[in-house]
Amino acid sequence: MPEQFYRNAYLTQFDTRVVRHDEAGLVLEDTIFYPTGGGQPGDSGVARDALGTVLDITDTRRDRASREIVHLSAPDAPRFAAGTEVTLTLDWTRRYRHMRLHTALHLLSCVIRAGVTGGNLSAESARLDFDIGDEWVLDRDQIEQALNRLIADDYPVSIEMTSGAALAAQPELIKTMSVTPPLDLPEIRLIRIEDTDLQPCGGTHVARTGEIGRVTVKKIENKGSRNKRVVIALAD
Repeated sequence: MPEQFYRNAYLTQFDTRVVRHDEAGLVLEDTIFYPTGGGQPGDSGVARDALGTVLDITDTRRDRASREIVHLSAPDAPRFAAGTEVTLTLDWTRRYRHMRLHTALHLLSCVIRAGVTGGNLSAESARLDFDIGDEWVLDRDQIEQALNRLIADDYPVSIEMTSGAALAAQPELIKTMSVTPPLDLPEIRLIRIEDTDLQPCGGTHVARTGEIGRVTVKKIENKGSRNKRVVIALAD
């Protein structure tokens, strides 16, 4: 069953139960904390039990082997016993900036219609790398204006599901050249920006593009013979 952050990216507090807590980290029955992936950082926040014990969660990651989501904390932090009921509280300010910038990157891929060779984001800025070469000159002001127009149009953002087989039949939806979604899965998550974009993505997003707010194009860099890196930031 999908984790809570997939169902509702706006959920900031959640009650759950401890499965395991050891030197590897805290594993819970369910979580609102997004694990590092797809260029988006893992969430941070706190977990608190009924006795008032507070665990500062500094990062969240998915174990490659078990696929469990592991909540990380300082080595000397308190540990919860298996079965303990805890309340999770997300660092919402940080997560919401991730959501705004992640959706802005999807819009950026619509402004610059070229293959995406990489991408990353933080709470401060976000970037996409494009396979462009020397035949296309990127204009910083034009990109910024086009991006902010799409944001101001306040398009709804929604989640859809498709199958790996259906996605394989629509390769134009896959914009990333370096990473392909696992097409063997029975369900793959798509993010739709109404009348603008549809692409596979497992990250968290805002509900409407207007929530992003105005963005700035910080810089455009050459990264290799064909790659151009475009870095954006929230104006606030």
